[in-house]
Amino acid sequence: MNISTSNAAPRAQTSILATNNVIRNTYTLLSMTLLFSALTAGISMTLNLPHPGLLLTLGGYFGLLFATTRFRNSGLGIAFVFALTGFMGYTLGPILNSYLSMPNGGQVVMTAMGATGAIFLGLSGYALVSRKDFSFMGGFLVVGILVAFVAGLGAIFFDMPALSLAVSSMFVLLMAGLILYQTSNIIHGGETNYIMATVTLYVAIFNLFTSLLHLLGFMNSEG
Repeated sequence: MNISTSNAAPRAQTSILATNNVIRNTYTLLSMTLLFSALTAGISMTLNLPHPGLLLTLGGYFGLLFATTRFRNSGLGIAFVFALTGFMGYTLGPILNSYLSMPNGGQVVMTAMGATGAIFLGLSGYALVSRKDFSFMGGFLVVGILVAFVAGLGAIFFDMPALSLAVSSMFVLLMAGLILYQTSNIIHGGETNYIMATVTLYVAIFNLFTSLLHLLGFMNSEG
C-alpha cells in the first residue's frame, strides 16, 4: 500500500512537469510565430504585394499545415510552423492595406487587434486559472468550423455579403471556443505536442482577427 502511494506521487509530479513544459513551450513558440507573422505582414504591406488569391492561399495553408503535422515530432516541424505563419502573415498584408485605405481604417485595424488580444488573453487565462475541462466542445467545434468554412466559400463564389458577415460572426464564436478547448487540452494532457498546440492557437488568433476586422470594417463603412 505504501509502495503504491509513493510511486503515484512521482508519476503525478512528472505529469505536472510535462504539462508545464508543453504550456511554456507552446506560448514561447506562439509568441515567436506571431512576431514573425507580423514581420512578414509588414514586409508585404511595405512592398504593396498583391494577395495570392483564394486557391493559392488555401493550397499554401493546407500544404504547410500537412507538412507541419507530418514533421511535428522533429526539428523540421518548427521550420514548417514558421513557414506556415510567415505565409499567413504575407496573405494578411494586402488585406490590412485595403482596410487602412478606408476612412478610419487605422482605427478599425487597431480595434480588431486590441479585441483579438483581449479575447485571447482573457479566454486562455480563464482556462489556465480555472483548469476547467472543455474537451466536450471538440465535436461541436469540428462540425461548426467545417460548416462555417463551406459557407464562407459559398459567400465568396456567389458574392453574398450578408452570408459573409454571418460567417465572420460564426468564426468569432468558434475561434473563441477553440482557444478555450485547446488551452484546456494542453492543461489536461490531451495535447502533448507543443508544435501542434501552437499551430492551433495561431490559427484561432488569425481567424479571430480577420473575422473581427471584417465585421468592424463593415460597421465602419455603414457608419
